[in-house]
Amino acid sequence: MKRGGSANSFAACLHSAYNSRFTVMLAAITNFSLSFPALYIYWDLHLFDKRFKISHTVLSLRNIQISPPKISFLHQTKMLAALKAEESSGQLQLVEREDEDDDDLFEAIDKLISQGINAGDVKKLQDAGIYTCNGLMMHTKKNLTGIKGLSEAKVDKICEAAEKLVNFGYITGSDVLLKRKSVIRITTGSQALDELLGGGIETSSITEAFGEFRSGKTQLAHTLCVSTQLPTSMRGGNGKVAYIDTEGTFRPDRIVPIAERFGMDPAAVLDNIIYARAYTYEHQYNLLLGLAAKMSEEPFRLLIVDSVIALFRVDFSGRGELAERQQRLAQMLSRLVKIAEEFNVAVYMTNQVIADPGGGVFVTDPKKPAGGHVLAHAATIRLMFRKGKGEQRVCKVFDAPNLPEAEAISFT
Repeated sequence: MKRGGSANSFAACLHSAYNSRFTVMLAAITNFSLSFPALYIYWDLHLFDKRFKISHTVLSLRNIQISPPKISFLHQTKMLAALKAEESSGQLQLVEREDEDDDDLFEAIDKLISQGINAGDVKKLQDAGIYTCNGLMMHTKKNLTGIKGLSEAKVDKICEAAEKLVNFGYITGSDVLLKRKSVIRITTGSQALDELLGGGIETSSITEAFGEFRSGKTQLAHTLCVSTQLPTSMRGGNGKVAYIDTEGTFRPDRIVPIAERFGMDPAAVLDNIIYARAYTYEHQYNLLLGLAAKMSEEPFRLLIVDSVIALFRVDFSGRGELAERQQRLAQMLSRLVKIAEEFNVAVYMTNQVIADPGGGVFVTDPKKPAGGHVLAHAATIRLMFRKGKGEQRVCKVFDAPNLPEAEAISFT
């Protein structure tokens, strides 16, 4: 790094990106002695974008004392932007990382080219919404041969190549346990609800929240939009959020006070939420297909669908269309399951309730979640939300593979 004002501008650029949380002393950048209460340094530039690091031959940092790095995704984004700005001015050099031995969660689909697959065929897969080898192996050969330009022979060759890159066969229970360590639990912002869920909303899983209107389902969705962007050391997901809204209930102004509560910049938080309003069940499904491209390139940790069933209840009516509705719903839910597992994201979907005629005469106002068995089998964790006394809200674990039946009160 050159001497003079450039070092100060570099430090100031980084300093402006952060809130005052920890004190970091940065001394002896060339002939400078600088102290900032809000300067975070991730040594070796361990940012979310692992393609870059600081070249030690260009930037020399000495006598560094750093608090444990609790740096959120949005702050990492700003830091990388600041560093790239310095690079463009010739003050700093960013080089490709050489230590790419991190275990990636998925293999990019273009790696098939190294296995002898034609680049044109890889492009056809990408055009069909398949961006990873993991995602490819989640499709049937029947679906793949339906892609224009891919014959049965080509599909067989592509699948054989993908099997060399990813293991979709048997693994040991120990391997499964090790794989589970990559699962992140994202805080809900409520201690009571976090304790109920064993730490928070799980990635690689689908969490369904059902209940009547104003029971807290959408409020939790807004809170998760913020908490997901916290660093993992602060029980966040350290990633972006995708929000599919089928009822028009997303309100960015509700994000602002939540972000301020967590000590985060509301504008930066909103910039890391991608939002889409769905108007038909087909539109909703197509939005899910388009997410693969984004999630293969950027670090997403949460997908919200609010609500999952609303458009299906509108677009299909009567018993005559019930079978088709459930079939289309199953296809969309299958897509959600694949997204959750392929990209290690948490899927939080809200659901409506319907009257339950078989609820029994001793049950006051009996209700059950909409969607039937198709939706019930897709969700990993099912939460029942209801109104309590006054402003209280109650959440009950309705079904979960690893959680006991319990309730959390006043979690919003």
